[in-house]
Amino acid sequence: MNLERYKRCSAIARGLEKADFVLKNAKIVNVFTEEIIEGDIAIADGLIAGIGTYSGIREKDLNGKYVCPGFIDSHLHLESTLVTPKELISQAVLHGTTAFIVDPHESANVAGLAGIDYILRETEEVSANVYVMMPSCVPATGIEDNACRITADMMEPYLQNERILGLGEVMDYISVVEGSPQMYEKLQLFDKRVRDGHAPFLQEPDLQAYVMAGISTDHECSEFSYAMRERRNGMTVHIREGSAARNLKDIVQGIVENHVSTDGFCFCTDDKHIEDIKREGHIDHNVRKAVSLGITPVHAIRMATIQAARCYGLSHLGAVAPGYQADLLVLDDLEQAAVGEVYYKGQIVKPENVCPAHTCPLELKNTVHVKAFTREKLKYTGSFPCHIIGMDEGQITTKDILEENLCGDDPEGNGLLEKIAVVERHKCTGMVGVGFVKGYGLRCGAAASSVSHDSHNIIVIGDNDEDMELAVRELIRTQGGYTLVKDHQVYETLELPIMGLMTDMGFEKANEKLEKMIRKAHEMGVPKGMDPFIALSFMALPVIPEIRVTPRGIYSVTGNAFYT
Repeated sequence: MNLERYKRCSAIARGLEKADFVLKNAKIVNVFTEEIIEGDIAIADGLIAGIGTYSGIREKDLNGKYVCPGFIDSHLHLESTLVTPKELISQAVLHGTTAFIVDPHESANVAGLAGIDYILRETEEVSANVYVMMPSCVPATGIEDNACRITADMMEPYLQNERILGLGEVMDYISVVEGSPQMYEKLQLFDKRVRDGHAPFLQEPDLQAYVMAGISTDHECSEFSYAMRERRNGMTVHIREGSAARNLKDIVQGIVENHVSTDGFCFCTDDKHIEDIKREGHIDHNVRKAVSLGITPVHAIRMATIQAARCYGLSHLGAVAPGYQADLLVLDDLEQAAVGEVYYKGQIVKPENVCPAHTCPLELKNTVHVKAFTREKLKYTGSFPCHIIGMDEGQITTKDILEENLCGDDPEGNGLLEKIAVVERHKCTGMVGVGFVKGYGLRCGAAASSVSHDSHNIIVIGDNDEDMELAVRELIRTQGGYTLVKDHQVYETLELPIMGLMTDMGFEKANEKLEKMIRKAHEMGVPKGMDPFIALSFMALPVIPEIRVTPRGIYSVTGNAFYT
């Protein structure tokens, strides 16, 4: 804060001048003392100048409503919402999220630095605080077939950007613990900055070596016991509640039942579709759910605000106190985290305040390049019996199942399995990996997506090769998207022309299409508790246990090897 700004705010704090704006008669959630304090909030030049009794040029009487700091999403991928960054932020901020810690590694895997630049540019002029973590693993591992590779020397110029907070989720834990020189260069480049983790189910010696490398957060905990192992090693745990991975219940129940301090825990969404945000909320949903499971409202708000701000060194965010940015939520109900009004830098946020999106550069479109795809490519050529992917509702982890009874390339005849394949779509290599999956449930059709973490090749699942081929060809035609095929006809396609990850048709039209497709997929057998497209998108990510499929075939994550 410069001197002139300080002198004016100081005068307001001491009652010598009127504030620009005063929220009067508020019940203020103090995240430092865990008290509810009654008083006025004086705002000047986008900052909180004082708490107490004040008069202002403009005033609004809250009549005893609660006020808390704006919520912070401690880890998310804007691309995974399917809409452009500005559209996502415009929706999430109305639910009270005023700060976003963004990792653009989805864009980076498809378009390299141009993808990162797109996310930075699209989030410059929004009514929220958007910070970016530099993608650490592009590609995610050495076995991935993505479009681009980002090295430490390519990252270095971005250190000058004040919105780059640190290093994004470090997925390649093997390179970390084995001391890969290339990985060490990246870690050293971000020395004294936050280095985010991605460390599901590491054995204790590996986890300790991983933390020793300076990695301080993780959002991949799906169980309370593992979250406690990470806390004992000093890590901050980001409790994830997205569209596919819903880990909040297990972790919060463990916190409550074991009387564990909530310090060191934050909230994140990671990957959450726009229709889920509109239906149930964003970080406000995490807060409500935590309270319903036994966390006190004030502790839940602390997890959504000051604890995330401290984790990322955002000393101006996360509290209703003098000198903090005036990002404030007026709550109609404390326990329900019912957001009535949202203020960003002291100005009320309204839907009509959303900035228009920029025109997407042509280089970020037409990114689907597939070599001579035919139905023959979908034949399984591995051995029998074979290892299949076991999917679970509400989780993105999988089970490695040795299927003794499967002895032929015929999921139709089995009735319990579907076939799954990943088609390389960046460099026309012609590679297609094929395997089988249990737990998805789709019958008489196929579903396909160009969103398949993190390399974003085309992933397709179905109970017959004809429909699977049709689904892949549809995404080649549209240059990316989600598609659902039923009885040898395309039922519907949501086009995602921006890098094969995002739509530019507007969230309302996209949401209408997606809701229709999800309903139909559930009618076709996908379990109600499973998002059919997000769940599918994670089946290609070879850094989450236990088994995945890539363009090179079926991969054992736990065994770090491909099955033949």
